[in-house]
Amino acid sequence: MNHSHLASEPLDVVVVGEALIDIVNSPGGQTEYPGGSPANVAYGLGRLDVKAGLLTAVGRDSRGESIAAHLASAGVVVLPGSQSLAKTATATAEIAADGSAKYTFDIEWNLGPAALPYAPKVLHTGSIATFLEPGAANVRTLLEQAQGGSIVTYDPNIRTDLLGSHSEALRIFEELVPLTSVVKLSDDDAFWLYPGKSLEETAKHILGLGAGLAVVTRGAQGSLMATPHTQLTVPAVTSVVADTIGAGDSYMSALILGLLLRGSQGLAPTVLERIGQTASMAASITVGRPGANPPTHRELLAGMAR
Repeated sequence: MNHSHLASEPLDVVVVGEALIDIVNSPGGQTEYPGGSPANVAYGLGRLDVKAGLLTAVGRDSRGESIAAHLASAGVVVLPGSQSLAKTATATAEIAADGSAKYTFDIEWNLGPAALPYAPKVLHTGSIATFLEPGAANVRTLLEQAQGGSIVTYDPNIRTDLLGSHSEALRIFEELVPLTSVVKLSDDDAFWLYPGKSLEETAKHILGLGAGLAVVTRGAQGSLMATPHTQLTVPAVTSVVADTIGAGDSYMSALILGLLLRGSQGLAPTVLERIGQTASMAASITVGRPGANPPTHRELLAGMAR
């Protein structure tokens, strides 16, 4: 894997988390795609012309090579130390008639001791990487190192098959939130973490834990965006669904792009609305085609122009 190198200039975004191979079983047969939520976010950022790198854990095998080549095709740098596993992880997805996916995992997450050479503008993490030991402890260390220097974004992307008890997962999540600036979760994540709360109550609770922006995506019902001062709903962009693989990750990539481009207006309501509309458009483009296939910057701009 000769794609692992440090960028010649500082990266705007460093993503930390798992990269794996999605094995997709659908009525049409079996296919393999590079995947893993953090890797998908990094790939989506690259497609949006953001200078991004991924710190991950893959094997020195053909699947690891295909992940590296996939990321490199979008200009994403695979950071040194990412080839640390005996074999590359897999997630097998069974696609239902409505396009929704159910996953089973064969994964080890063992991120080596890590330190970032500089503070990127945004440090993103999430998913399995923040819950599964031994690597999760090193992810937390990186978030601690980033305090004050980077915007930290977090998508827990709950995979119940890989978590321990609900109380343990909730504890881990709530210990990470104070280290973050932006938390994005799906309505399924929100209802699993906080079954007694409405989505609005969950967003308010996450802000109370220390995040500056809480985003809850609700599929066709749009997304809720909340700060300590504002709460608004951004409508979804309608699309014919091929499958939902990577839609939330595509949304996250475009959300990060919006944070990078927002200028000096902070998180004013007009800024939140624009960021939410852009992220919803990215997700809409992604669900309209098979696999984790996020839009390019040109496709996203064209969609917004429409």
